[in-house]
Amino acid sequence: MDKLAQYREIIEKLLRQYAEISSLESDVETQIVLDTEGDHYQLMNVGWKNQRRIYGCFLHIDIKNSKVWLQHNGTEYEVAEELVNLGIPKQDIVIGFHSPFKRQFTDYGVG
Repeated sequence: MDKLAQYREIIEKLLRQYAEISSLESDVETQIVLDTEGDHYQLMNVGWKNQRRIYGCFLHIDIKNSKVWLQHNGTEYEVAEELVNLGIPKQDIVIGFHSPFKRQFTDYGVG
């Protein structure tokens, strides 16, 4: 399996695991958004809680230039570490929500 296919499989596996955890809210649906052509992957919450509308992306991962970009992490989990544990090397993970200047001070890729 080539690297890109492996990264796609790992990301989808991780999103499915998180979706199972998040789907415990009865009136809030967790949706998995997989754009495998554009390599955009998201978890969304959609629904109602206490008569208030819930809508938004809480996890966003892209693949750009053979690197996995963690664009948004609204979870309580260390998603980058979990990606490493699933087989993606740290140098191939970019913490996209950190400024380009700050990325050089992390253990992960710079972009």
